[in-house]
Amino acid sequence: MMFAVVDRGPIDSLLHPGERVLWQGQPDVRAYSLRGAWYLIPFSFLWGGFAIIWEVAVLVSRAGLLFDLWGIPFVAIGLYLIFGRIPVARREARRTHYAVTNQRVLIVTEAFGRRIVEMALADLPPAQLEERSSGLGTITFGTTIGGFRPPPGWPTMGMHAQAPAFTSIRDAARVYRIVQDAKAAARHA
Repeated sequence: MMFAVVDRGPIDSLLHPGERVLWQGQPDVRAYSLRGAWYLIPFSFLWGGFAIIWEVAVLVSRAGLLFDLWGIPFVAIGLYLIFGRIPVARREARRTHYAVTNQRVLIVTEAFGRRIVEMALADLPPAQLEERSSGLGTITFGTTIGGFRPPPGWPTMGMHAQAPAFTSIRDAARVYRIVQDAKAAARHA
């Protein structure tokens, strides 16, 4: 008799014996991808526009090979900031999974390699809820450095100094209550 192998997802494969999932979800792709757009879009166009104009001026003036090559990385960064970061952020959103169990909070990201963040409920730092009127929101566990959280798709050069978070989730207030209730239950267990 043959049995089919069922992929239970990245969260289920991390569960300990007896651990129960209280909530599981993923970011809203659109909200996740556009997080921080209000300041990134103008900055992206300023950076990219300046780099492109500078590079064209250098090429037209025939300033020399060094100047021709010097602007290329700046143009590439500008093009990424204008056009590339959105598809990267969408990929991150589609491959990010969140869960609250009766023992832990889990964040699994498989966008560009696998990264797992797990925090025991008993040791969970204070959580902060940011919620829109639509119910979409972010739950941050701990504090961010200087209150700044780089938007998804923004190059961070491998720095993960920001506090872990459930970013751009639906029904964030309900999930926040689930986290708080699970944390209280873990302390009394």
